[in-house]
Amino acid sequence: MKLKSSILALCMAISGFSALAAGQYVRISTDATDLILKVADDNRLYQSYLGPRLLHQDEIDALPQLGFTTYDGRKQPRGWEVYSGSGNEDYFEPAVAITHADGNASTYLYYVDSSSESVEGGTHTRIVLRDDKYPVEVVLHYVAYQRENVIKTWSEISHSEKKPVTLSAYASTMLYFNCPAYYLTEFSGDWATEVRMTSQQLQFGKKVIDTKLGSRASMHTPPFFEVGLGQPVSEHQGEVLMGTIGWTGNFRFTFEVDNGGYLRVIPAINPYASQYKLKPGEVFATPEFVFTISNCGTGQGSRNIHNWAMNYSLKDGHGSRLSLLNNWENTHFDFNQESLAGLMKEAKDLGVDMFLLDDGWFANKYPRKDDRAGLGDWDVTHSKLPGGIPALVDAAKEAGVMFGIWIEPEMVNPKSELFEKHPDWVIMLPNRETYYFRNQLVLDMSNPKVQDYVYGVVERIMAENPDVAFFKWDCNSPITNIYSPYLKDNQGQLYIDHVRGIYNVLRRVKENYPNLPMMLCSGGGARCDYEALKYFTEFWCSDNTDPVERIFIQWGFSQFFPAKAMCAHVTSWNRNTSVKFRTDVASTCKLGFDISLADLSADELEYCRQAVKNWKRLNPCILDGQQYRLVSPYESNHMAVNYVDATQSKAVLFAFDIHPRYAERLLPVRLQGLDPNKLYRIEEINLMPGGKPTLKSNGKVYSGDYLMKVGLDVFTTSATTSRVVELTAQ
Repeated sequence: MKLKSSILALCMAISGFSALAAGQYVRISTDATDLILKVADDNRLYQSYLGPRLLHQDEIDALPQLGFTTYDGRKQPRGWEVYSGSGNEDYFEPAVAITHADGNASTYLYYVDSSSESVEGGTHTRIVLRDDKYPVEVVLHYVAYQRENVIKTWSEISHSEKKPVTLSAYASTMLYFNCPAYYLTEFSGDWATEVRMTSQQLQFGKKVIDTKLGSRASMHTPPFFEVGLGQPVSEHQGEVLMGTIGWTGNFRFTFEVDNGGYLRVIPAINPYASQYKLKPGEVFATPEFVFTISNCGTGQGSRNIHNWAMNYSLKDGHGSRLSLLNNWENTHFDFNQESLAGLMKEAKDLGVDMFLLDDGWFANKYPRKDDRAGLGDWDVTHSKLPGGIPALVDAAKEAGVMFGIWIEPEMVNPKSELFEKHPDWVIMLPNRETYYFRNQLVLDMSNPKVQDYVYGVVERIMAENPDVAFFKWDCNSPITNIYSPYLKDNQGQLYIDHVRGIYNVLRRVKENYPNLPMMLCSGGGARCDYEALKYFTEFWCSDNTDPVERIFIQWGFSQFFPAKAMCAHVTSWNRNTSVKFRTDVASTCKLGFDISLADLSADELEYCRQAVKNWKRLNPCILDGQQYRLVSPYESNHMAVNYVDATQSKAVLFAFDIHPRYAERLLPVRLQGLDPNKLYRIEEINLMPGGKPTLKSNGKVYSGDYLMKVGLDVFTTSATTSRVVELTAQ
């Protein structure tokens, strides 16, 4: 074996490789987690350890030497290869599959070298792997954020063969686990039923979570998951892997338990209908996969990712957010310049920062009177808004609020001037009957001319109206009729190049308008990934604003997203619930209103005004503080969550009774995140005008220790009621 290794090392040295001694390792560390990768005797790279940070570096050498297994008395190459190629001796799902120009479909990747450098918040490690028979190189990237206990990883694939090679698999990374059992919590749903959480034990074989929708890709499956390591996923205890991929298109998570009981996790772009022809010298960069391992359940894992997002990924993560009044639920398509000016005055009276004009303001030859026409024609409808957007901006200024606007620039209605002029800009089969989702089609974002046009939608509005303060960017259709006139013979690249084209546009918007807030909307929460959120300050969780349903939806999204990234509006959905209940639910996220204020009673309107003031005052807790999920709606008839500011001087507790059973036993809610040695005064807020606190502990003072160990009696047996409690350190 030593002779074989020596010959291999000599051959690799001649080929330009840096052959390194077996046992050399690469350490990727946060303050709480270690990922140890070791070079084996065959000069390939294997995962040796992934778990809690090792305290003694000298013991890393004692970690098991992976890469081989004994079979029939002989050593056989096999192990936890960090980026396994297809066609080698590994019997399970590979990370990368390449068909070379000569038709050979095998890839063997050998360790070349690695380097590390400090970056904002962490350490960036690069590892170079190369094939010994073909000029193929893979660079693995890992950024370890020490304080947040988050690791971000992706890969770059390139080659210098004479002709293109074909990629049929291209994972962002591979992670391995050795536990007695594995329990997957997955998220699924549809329009208005987003992020429903279900759990199952992973058994032998593969469990695949994927999406093939292309655009609006997360409509059925959001791009994140949780795996309980050794026990089912739990909020407050246990070891859990939490992962999410940054890709606004088709993705695939593969969870494979092999015959030895080991788990490999493979996050990737979904290779469905995506045989990618990689040209010589071209670099194929996979999406960033972001993960954390928490030993204290999903609560701590969520806070890890929330903190990482606000520090390094979410656009303007430490900035403020605009409260708003949207007109959609109030007017739908039926409005004019005068009625909108009246709503702007209502927004000022409510106390929010901005009025947001939704769908229905554009197109002239085919005016946008419903969802059947107009998409693609981004000129103001003159008959409806004779003064154009400038008049609306002026009306907002006069009312004392900012002005924002809705667009859906990636889409087109067949009944539009754009479609008449440029049918070749549309993803559409040339020889089959066209299928329409929501009466619209998707523009081909792989086409640079289309990218210019879509960017121009924002550019034209901002050039004429530099005081427009906000964009709501919608995307209501998946890709149907899958064919790109632009790509012609390279249809296998459509799903990937389409998403890259979207990023090209968003990058231009951010570069030219760096301080412009934008909402990522997709018929609800069908776009919710951290690559897109580099360009958006927030996302719309769901078109379903029924507060009971929103409790579950927001609970699910909060697993991976901080409150300031999640938009929640008070609407007329579920009129059986009170305005107070609806407003309190929305106040746990980025608050907005989409309701006719004229339909509210005087007391309800006054309540909303006061709730807006309280929400703004408590932003350091709700939007910028630490979130602690206390009582799950999946495990009880109630929900509770509390937020704590950075100094542990202020906290706010939201408690919701959903549908309690008659005379059910009520338990106190134990808060989290407080300073055990500080004293906190309890005050029930968000009360209806003239209402008095019903909380028995109102006005009393307790230590953080007492509040976290004994708790407060905040639940009732009344359906759809809510309490908001402010805690102030004395």
